[in-house]
Amino acid sequence: MTETQPSHHIGSPPGLRQQDTADLTDFLVRLQDILVENEDIREFLQDLAEMTAAKLTRIGNTIACGVTVVRQKKPVTIADSDALARRLDKMQNSFGDGPCLTALRTRTVSHVPDVNTEERWHSYMTAVRAMKVRSILALPMELQGTGEAVVNLYSTRPHGFSQEDIQAAERVTATAAKSLRLALKMAQLRDARENLTAALESRTTIDTAVGIIMGQNRCSREAAFQILVKASSHRNIKLRSVAATVIAGVAGDQETLISFEE
Repeated sequence: MTETQPSHHIGSPPGLRQQDTADLTDFLVRLQDILVENEDIREFLQDLAEMTAAKLTRIGNTIACGVTVVRQKKPVTIADSDALARRLDKMQNSFGDGPCLTALRTRTVSHVPDVNTEERWHSYMTAVRAMKVRSILALPMELQGTGEAVVNLYSTRPHGFSQEDIQAAERVTATAAKSLRLALKMAQLRDARENLTAALESRTTIDTAVGIIMGQNRCSREAAFQILVKASSHRNIKLRSVAATVIAGVAGDQETLISFEE
């Protein structure tokens, strides 16, 4: 049985050689370029998974990579470098447990040197043994409150991740986390802007409909608003949709469906 190994300084790469620093700087610059080009967080994660897999692949040891991101009040986002990683990530989520989910939950590195001898996550490992993967490495990412994420690495070789490989993966993951944090913050700002725009549009629509009802019924603003609210409640339709119906009726796009009698 292999114990879950604690991550070494998650969020800050372990001691770097000069060449490692240069390589990781180039890796970070490329990620930032991709961030500028991709507004959609899913597209960014897809590029991140592919770049991470390429960065960690060695001659004779091809690495597949999956990235799972969890944000508050958002669906779980999964991106993968290839079909193998995609299938393994979906399989693990269907079982509800495995190296990836353990790393995400415990904030520690989960390492499976050989799936054929691994005793944890019995159901998932039984399914994995039927595939080409022979070793797994899952590393949590430090996102400083913007969300939670984990990088899942798969090798077709048993003992495909040496201690040196694990350290290299931690350095790459910590570097990638910097761009992912920025990507998530940008996504939050876009969401806030879109929500504000939608709220303003909704308010404008409702105010316009209230004005129309006031004119047609010669009533106060509060009375006109209550007419909209009652129509929304009785028809089980959102208030903005009822207001849009009123405006469309006056504009001649369709018949007004609301009786303005209180």
